[in-house]
Amino acid sequence: MRKEIIDNLVAEKQLRVRQLDVERILSIINSAVTNAKVSKGIRLNDDSATVVFRELYESVRQLGDACWWIEGYEPLNHEISLEILKELDIKNKIKLNHLYRFKKIRNDANYRGFRVSVSQAKEVIEFWDTCGKEILGIISKRIRQR
Repeated sequence: MRKEIIDNLVAEKQLRVRQLDVERILSIINSAVTNAKVSKGIRLNDDSATVVFRELYESVRQLGDACWWIEGYEPLNHEISLEILKELDIKNKIKLNHLYRFKKIRNDANYRGFRVSVSQAKEVIEFWDTCGKEILGIISKRIRQR
């Protein structure tokens, strides 16, 4: 992300400058991976779809947080966490366009009482299985470069 955009996000208090903290980054990644693993282990049905979706969305968002921490910033909202993921060069880059839709579905479930469908939960599972793993690889490489 361009420096002037980052500076603007800091000025708007959407990002906070932080020192590189590898332990925190690894903790965020571990939390994301563990939560995704547990969520994927839940039998998917109409009753569990919302929980599975929310937890996998949260795991994806945490990967965005980890990306920002590697760059020396703490994101202060979900949009910023997702924005940095959209800049990653992954094989299925077009799938990164789903991130804001996932956020809307999650917000509808959390704040409006909407139920997530099984097909929506399957979509976020598939996203994690393809894009999430590739994003984890990029993050791991960036940590090693620091």
